[in-house]
Amino acid sequence: MDNYAISVQNVTKMYKLYDSNKDRLKEALGLTRQPRYREHYALHNLSFDVKRGETVGIIGTNGAGKSTILKIITGVLNPTEGQVVIDGRISALLELGAGFNQEYTGIENIYLNGTMMGFTREEIDGRLEDILKFADIGDFVYQPVKTYSSGMFVRLAFAVAINIDPEILIVDEALSVGDVFFQAKCYKKFEEFKKQGKTILFVSHDLGSIAKYCDRVILLDKGQKLDEGVPRDMVDLYKRVLATQAIPIAKQQDESVKEHAEELPDVVWKTNYEINPDVNEYGSGQAEIIDFAIIDHGGNFTTTIEKGTYFHIITKVKFHDNIPDPIFTYTIKDVQGTAISGTNTMYEKIENEAAQVGDVYTCDFYQKMDIQGGEYLLSISCTGFSDGDFQVYHRLYDVVHLTVVSEKNTVGFFDMNSEIKVTKLSR
Repeated sequence: MDNYAISVQNVTKMYKLYDSNKDRLKEALGLTRQPRYREHYALHNLSFDVKRGETVGIIGTNGAGKSTILKIITGVLNPTEGQVVIDGRISALLELGAGFNQEYTGIENIYLNGTMMGFTREEIDGRLEDILKFADIGDFVYQPVKTYSSGMFVRLAFAVAINIDPEILIVDEALSVGDVFFQAKCYKKFEEFKKQGKTILFVSHDLGSIAKYCDRVILLDKGQKLDEGVPRDMVDLYKRVLATQAIPIAKQQDESVKEHAEELPDVVWKTNYEINPDVNEYGSGQAEIIDFAIIDHGGNFTTTIEKGTYFHIITKVKFHDNIPDPIFTYTIKDVQGTAISGTNTMYEKIENEAAQVGDVYTCDFYQKMDIQGGEYLLSISCTGFSDGDFQVYHRLYDVVHLTVVSEKNTVGFFDMNSEIKVTKLSR
């Protein structure tokens, strides 16, 4: 254990799921001989170690067990089996403001949290200026935290967590809240912690941050460790997990070869994706989008695209009416609903042949991903004009989410791919 800050050994966490509170009560009172519950394993026989000074990321789909293992490591939950050994003072950001008293002011919560972490009032006094400077919420620090916005809440919570000089910092998605400038300040603190040899355990859906800051990544799936290794390999494997199965077309590098829709395996492509259950679907019905695919530069069905790589958006449309000049489209929006990018065959000056009843067309949009890292929504459609009037034949609005993985983001929505030269002329 001399070399390790955290050692997780054969940890299992099992929950008992009851169909009703009556069943729970009967079992608690010993009124039934047969178990009245179903077993749900949030974690199953999980083991891994974190060395001193390492920054380790944990990734996985929702329900993989990421937050559960962090809560066990920090003592919020007890494992059903196995043990966790910690060597060092932990500061954790699991649930924003956990441990904060809503009626207390920000200042009072700083002292409350510091005391809970084992510091004396004098020790907290010595760190107070740094905490207030980092949080940067002004006079709100003297107001009850129940009056805070979510942004102010996380600023104060994070400021307390990182300014009490922890040996081990554990963060669960906290950096996804707050404005871009505060996030930049948090990541700068990450860099400082790494240089100081601190240990960081980091859970995030931001795969770009995982790839940039982590020395090693652990991939969880359904409560078990699927694999661990260098960030890029684990992100690639995670993409295959997200896609349920990976079906390579041909392993080609970025723009060297443009694959085409006819080379895709003869399967229903859309079964590889988690489709939005609330997708807004509408149109005249004269055409129907019967399938679609998003294909990354490695030839995999996926909704996770690395910034700077080439990828495909492919739609397959069946026509139920004669359409003189169908237009195929896609739009990418941010989660707030702002259209970020998109195009269509009309904009690209592609004249399509007239579609007849029963015809099936595919449209392959092939492009480079220059959008900033983050979460987005994809819409696809088939439209056109009839007697000069615009018609929507079939549209799937926000049909799937897209995750863009980036190791470098710039200002705004797009990367201008600037080439920079700085020259020192004279003193």
